[in-house]
Amino acid sequence: MLLCLIFTIVLAQNPHGSAHDRGATVMGFDQTATRHHFSLFADGGAIAVDTNTKDTKERDAIRAHLSHIAVMFGTGNFDAPMLVHDTKDVPGIAVLGERHGAVTYRYADTPAGGRIDIVTTDPAALSALHDFLRYQIREHKTGDAVTVTPR
Repeated sequence: MLLCLIFTIVLAQNPHGSAHDRGATVMGFDQTATRHHFSLFADGGAIAVDTNTKDTKERDAIRAHLSHIAVMFGTGNFDAPMLVHDTKDVPGIAVLGERHGAVTYRYADTPAGGRIDIVTTDPAALSALHDFLRYQIREHKTGDAVTVTPR
C-alpha cells in the first residue's frame, strides 16, 4: 500500500508523462533497456521481463519489481498496471482482483530478469487473465502471440 502511495505521489508530479516515464517510475527500471513478454496458456499465462544489457542493476530491479508484483497480484492489488498505463480501465483486473484467491502467481528468476507464472482453474479468472495479458501485449507492443499456446 505504501509503495502505491509513493507511486501516486511521484506520478502526480507528472501525470501525463510518457508510458516509458510512468513505467520506469512504477517498475523501477529503464523501459528502453528491457524486453517484456506475455504468454497465454490454457491454464493461465506468464509475464516475463529481461534486460537488454549485462547490467546487473537493471536485472536486479526487474527481479525486485516482478517478485513484488506477484505478491500484489496474489492479494488482488492491480494498482501498478493502472499507474503504468494511466488508466483505471485495464481489461481483466476487476475480475482478477475479485477472484484473486483462485489464481496463483509464482515468481522465478531468469538469467536476465524474472518471470511470473500464473495458473488458475477458474474459468472467469482465466478469461480475465487472458484479457489482461492481451492488453499488456498491445500496450507494450511486444509482438507476442495473443492466442493461447502450449506452456
